[in-house]
Amino acid sequence: MFTGSLVAIVTPFRHGRIDEPAFRELIEFQIANGTHGIVPCGTTGESATLSPQEHERMVALTVEAVNHRVPVLAGTGSNSTEEALAFTKHAKVAGADGALLITPYYNKPTQEGLFRHYATIAEAVDLPMVLYNIPSRTGVNLLPATVARLAKLPNIVGIKEGSGSLQQVSEILYQCGGDFTVLSGDDPLTLPMMALGAKGVITVTANIAPRDMAAMVNAALDGKMDAARQLHFKLAPLFSALFYETNPIPVKTALAMMNKIDGEVRLPLTPMAPDTRERLRKVLTAYGLIASPS
Repeated sequence: MFTGSLVAIVTPFRHGRIDEPAFRELIEFQIANGTHGIVPCGTTGESATLSPQEHERMVALTVEAVNHRVPVLAGTGSNSTEEALAFTKHAKVAGADGALLITPYYNKPTQEGLFRHYATIAEAVDLPMVLYNIPSRTGVNLLPATVARLAKLPNIVGIKEGSGSLQQVSEILYQCGGDFTVLSGDDPLTLPMMALGAKGVITVTANIAPRDMAAMVNAALDGKMDAARQLHFKLAPLFSALFYETNPIPVKTALAMMNKIDGEVRLPLTPMAPDTRERLRKVLTAYGLIASPS
């Protein structure tokens, strides 16, 4: 169900409020350009600064706008098991196809704590669930042995793996078997991970280059590795540029340059600095995403 290029979609704001018309247009842009799934309320969607009401609205809005054309994998994670459970229950009621659950951040739970966190939610909500491991953000690493324990639970179908370690990816794939879906959580490592057996990516870059991201993943899934490699190298400047500053500052700035959203971020995130903004503009221009200054 969750394979291919799934976009970790931004949450557009205007004057401090969610810009729903702009978000609907982003959904149409993604689907028209071959994106295989929509992932709202992740890190790129600034879930950490959405109110619970806004979070639930974004999930419901995504389900409504997508209208069954591609899967919706709703971000429902939290550092509170109770809150993550509530968000996951809402995602099911709203009609999402699955839930993406980040490891509890700041708390730094043990591996047993991580297992019980996910098991509690999986046992309470009949919805396909994808784990999300990104130690650089959360301060805790979901180890392969724990992933293998969780993979035995019926509702836990995959993981977005963002540790940055191909060795860890390899161990997860080996221990969990072919029925468990591994997705890249790091755009530059998508192709190497797919060479090991990953089934795709939950991507930041697809926000601005959905067609090329989908084409790269499709080529890799079809075993056309030379074509996939060419697209990887084409996309590589975007992979770097979208992390000149903390995600999602650069990608929202890029979308604003492409006249798709306002580009507004919420504190403690701030607008992109002039020097990195100019570097980003040059990359987008060279890629052909925006016109050269006249």
